[in-house]
Amino acid sequence: MESVQAIKQRFGIIGNDSKLNRALEKAIQVSPTDISVLVTGESGVGKESVPKIIHQLSHRKHGKYIAVNCGAIPEGTIDSELFGHEKGAFTGATQTRSGYFEVADGGTIFLDEVGELPLTTQVRLLRVLENGEFIKVGSSKVQKTDVRIVAATNINMFEAIKKEKFREDLYYRLSTVEINLPALRERKDDIHLLFRKFASDFALKYKMPTVRLTEDAVSLLLKYRWNGNIRQLRNVAEQISVLEQNRTINGTALQQYLPNAGSSLPAVINTTKSESDFSSEREILYKVLFDMKSDLNDLKKLTMELMKKGSVSDVQKEHEHLIQKIYGEEEQEDIKTETVVEDLEVLSIPEHTETTENSVEVEDKYHFAEEIEEEETLSLHDKELELIKKSLERHHGKRKLAAAELGISERTLYRKIKQYDL
Repeated sequence: MESVQAIKQRFGIIGNDSKLNRALEKAIQVSPTDISVLVTGESGVGKESVPKIIHQLSHRKHGKYIAVNCGAIPEGTIDSELFGHEKGAFTGATQTRSGYFEVADGGTIFLDEVGELPLTTQVRLLRVLENGEFIKVGSSKVQKTDVRIVAATNINMFEAIKKEKFREDLYYRLSTVEINLPALRERKDDIHLLFRKFASDFALKYKMPTVRLTEDAVSLLLKYRWNGNIRQLRNVAEQISVLEQNRTINGTALQQYLPNAGSSLPAVINTTKSESDFSSEREILYKVLFDMKSDLNDLKKLTMELMKKGSVSDVQKEHEHLIQKIYGEEEQEDIKTETVVEDLEVLSIPEHTETTENSVEVEDKYHFAEEIEEEETLSLHDKELELIKKSLERHHGKRKLAAAELGISERTLYRKIKQYDL
């Protein structure tokens, strides 16, 4: 078994980071087997080197090695590319064609960006992993293949599974052994080493002196985030080698080739979606309906108080906070300036008498307030319950904070908690 250092020299891998060394050790150890391997890491970290190492150190090294970029093949033709097709299987299929799995029989297939595979293709791939069988597009004949699959992805597979964009059973089939390559910003000691290697290569390629960095330029190089990882570092080294006349590069000159290098500030990046972030149209619609329902219930309450008491001023004093919530401060001032007689005329509220079950029937003009309860759909009730639960969880059961977030009174929230038996 070859050493890690020998593998680095053989495949041109630069760096002495412990995480990188561990990843290479795992690749060396798994190579003699036929175990499926999933290589993970950000874009540009050099994931394509691991499948080559695994193939060259395996007993399949004399077989074919095929690298397939799953994200670059259109969804309509990817099944044909991977598994082949029969003549006349679809428009343009003028002859029978062998797919990658048939051609690479006895060798290794590297599926780059495997997270971009369509769900239908994932089902076919799962069958190949389980028993080595596949069917060409337009054929009914089952064929066998003996290939080793090494896959790579830069997406969060668990998030993709959660969003139902990737099959969970396929993930566990592919990731029998998972090899993670660290991002360049996690390999601080390797950054300058890689830059010098790239600068030397480009000087030889373009027949010009090698560029060198001053101390402040090296410091800037190490502090930069490198979202594009090794690929971005290589591009920067090539740009500087070609464009700069002065072969000694200081921090000011280097900063021109690093996007947002001068404005990088410490920040906490939230990668999870907030529970209260109603970004989708459906969530916004439910929120609006919930607010409308709350306002309507408050209006029904005020209407019933007016019908019972017949005095607008008493109702205003007793439910001032409710009126302010519904109408706002400006509209509330307008309501206060109106006379009681005018309000009684508009609402047509009769003289205060003892209310009986029969007297309520006279007020037919308010029958809509009762009918709204019958028209509410079950989904709206469920969404209301869900919003209340989430708000209470966020505020650790503090009803006052939850009520303020939902835009309802604490008393109304307490009544709904009793109603839903929370």
